[in-house]
Amino acid sequence: MHKVLITDPIAPKGIELLQREPDIEVYNEPEISYEELLEIVGDYDCIITRSRTPVTKELLDRAGRLKVVGRAGVGVDNVDIEEATRRGILVVNTPGANTIGATELTMMHMLTILRNGHRAHESLLEHRWDRKKFMGTELYGKTLGIIGLGNIGSQVAIRAKAFGMTVLAYDPYIPREKADKLGVKLMDNLHDMLREIDVLTIHAPLTHETRNMISDAEFDLMREGVYIVNCARGGIVNEEALLKNLENGKVRGVALDVFSKEPPAPEFIDRLKKFENVSLSPHIGANTYESQENVAVIVAQQVIKALKGQTVEYVVNAPFPDLSVLTLIKPHLDLAERMGKFMVQWAEEGIREVHIEVRGDISEHFHPISAAVLKGILEEVVDFPVNIINATYVAKDRGIKVEELYSEEAPDFKHYIKVVVRSNGTEKLVAGTVLEGQLLRIVQIDRYRVDIEPEGILLVFENKDVPGVIGKIGSVLGSAGVNIAGFRLGREKKGGIALGILNLDDRVPEHVIEDLVSIPEILFVKQVVM
Repeated sequence: MHKVLITDPIAPKGIELLQREPDIEVYNEPEISYEELLEIVGDYDCIITRSRTPVTKELLDRAGRLKVVGRAGVGVDNVDIEEATRRGILVVNTPGANTIGATELTMMHMLTILRNGHRAHESLLEHRWDRKKFMGTELYGKTLGIIGLGNIGSQVAIRAKAFGMTVLAYDPYIPREKADKLGVKLMDNLHDMLREIDVLTIHAPLTHETRNMISDAEFDLMREGVYIVNCARGGIVNEEALLKNLENGKVRGVALDVFSKEPPAPEFIDRLKKFENVSLSPHIGANTYESQENVAVIVAQQVIKALKGQTVEYVVNAPFPDLSVLTLIKPHLDLAERMGKFMVQWAEEGIREVHIEVRGDISEHFHPISAAVLKGILEEVVDFPVNIINATYVAKDRGIKVEELYSEEAPDFKHYIKVVVRSNGTEKLVAGTVLEGQLLRIVQIDRYRVDIEPEGILLVFENKDVPGVIGKIGSVLGSAGVNIAGFRLGREKKGGIALGILNLDDRVPEHVIEDLVSIPEILFVKQVVM
């Protein structure tokens, strides 16, 4: 019998699913204290938590039987993932369970700021009858722009079309076929979409790519009187830029469920209060009875599969039953993941195909190495945890075609990993190796042979191979206070085109990137954060 302990409140349907299993005993202790849990956790094969219960190293030290931790929700900040992985304990969660809740909250906020529902409500509570004051705007006939056409973005698109809206979307990681089926025009360029929309809604994860994605430059492109809705992640919309564009009237209405800091600072809320058409909520996208029931059902299903040894879709960590294997291939897994992370930033468009080659005496481990590459790519794309257990599943779900090749023969190196990604008409390549068992190196980018340590902040640029280029780059970076920690160069022939890679101590601001691009000998500049 598997003993499952529920340490936080979950909906009854999830508990019932567990109780139906003949080989599972369920113990529901939703108010148990951490101290009490420490005393009894050693008797259980699985614990199911929400955010209240900390799953610490101390707790795991006492959990001799524990095989699975079920997190009823997406976030796993309260779980020591590294320690659980080291002990071979699976950690599962429930991404997607709140899709409809978040979708409907988005539509509520959208309608509120277009029809002044919140202000009309407040006026009546103050015994006023200001019918003429609350002239609104219809969704019908307007153009909606969606950033992120995943589960929630797709559901918002369906509902927006039902209101008679024209729907555009920007998501470089979604196949065009999906947008076509939804009746959505998928835009190749975010800025092109922003020029055409009346309403913007965001449904993307917060990554280095999306942080401050909507800032001053993006607001400048939008039409006068645009409406902004963000029920995704705080930090995607630059809050200072948002306030400035509310003040100058460029933004007619704004709705926020999420903030860069949660709870938001009172000063920020006070600054928003002076604008009439602002609708706010305290990150309640998942706060519906149905979403909470979905969370309970999904976590129960994941736990049942895990305890039975079946394939689990939503594994947060990457357990290895044989820790010696983990030790053997960990440097190669690290390299593969960093190569994937490099590729998703190096590719100029959404990745459609990934070709992965694993050669040499690590070829027998090509499956986890391939999955590690996909993990590096997908972590920048989706808003739920990806690991080498579920990376292949997630890639397939996103419509990414994956090809794998392995061979004991390796050119030039004892171990060799090559990744080729294809987008719409473009192809990018990166290859790497591990030297002396622990030194990670990228040895090829596209057609250039290089020798790069894949960590930190990389500035990658193509330039004409003529004297003085590096000096000009150094001068621009020096003036901006950006320190160069290292430099590598790859070229095909003297006097041709060269590829330069700088290791930097700090990120390069966007305006400095623009200054670099304006150097006549520079053909292309890309900042990559490893």
